[in-house]
Amino acid sequence: MPLLMQSQSDDDQYVLVATLDNARNLSNILKAIAFKDHALFTATPNGLKVTVEDSKCLQANAFIQAAIFQEFTIKEDLVGLQINLTVLLDCLSIFGGSTVPGMSTALRLCYRGYGHPLTLFLEEGGVVTVCKINTQEPEEPIDFEFCSSNVTNKVILLSESLKEAFSELDMTSEVLQITMSLSQPYFRLSTFGNAGSAHYDYPKDSDMMELFHCTTTQTNKYKMSLLKPSTKALALSSKVSVRTDSRGVLSLQYLVRNDDGQICFVDYYCCPDEEVDDE
Repeated sequence: MPLLMQSQSDDDQYVLVATLDNARNLSNILKAIAFKDHALFTATPNGLKVTVEDSKCLQANAFIQAAIFQEFTIKEDLVGLQINLTVLLDCLSIFGGSTVPGMSTALRLCYRGYGHPLTLFLEEGGVVTVCKINTQEPEEPIDFEFCSSNVTNKVILLSESLKEAFSELDMTSEVLQITMSLSQPYFRLSTFGNAGSAHYDYPKDSDMMELFHCTTTQTNKYKMSLLKPSTKALALSSKVSVRTDSRGVLSLQYLVRNDDGQICFVDYYCCPDEEVDDE
């Protein structure tokens, strides 16, 4: 491939070089967090983390491990940049995002460092396109201080069952209430919309539930407007881990397989809705 055969001397000027035989393995995972225009890219020797935030109450992170790339070269311990995610996704699909068997868009992503644009070399069928995307001063992401030692409750569900729940609940509701309890209903999703209250319960021995771990009964409400972006990740995923900590902060971790069957993770963190009184 022409773009993957660039001379090593070209690479010397870059602090980050990453190549993919199939650009869809990057674009699909980025679509799962594309609910705001701007994203923070953080590269380490372990791979690439892309962060999108909204209203200081919602954060989404997509993790693409270094092993997923055909080449992943980084010359610094950490490389951070902020770019327009919408523009990046447009560039990645510049050849139309071909789904023709045997035809894929190859990607070479290069970054010279602070103040320089992010350069994409895209090649399909012998045609090479070069895109340069202006970078911005990276902003410090919110630290939700969500750590495993503070997790009080956790369930792992097959994604199909969560999709089914959302299809049956009233999405006109302003909030989604999540209840995890030591006794019935164990794990309940509730909405309070135009048609009244609706509940969706999961027995803890359900075939749809891979893990149920509850240390204390907990009920929290989350703004539906903040949770709706995560349905993009849900649509791509096969499993989802639902965790809450002692403050009621919600973590949704989605397991996503790319076109080559490799595993990536997408995390959403959401603050509880504190404006709602106990009913």
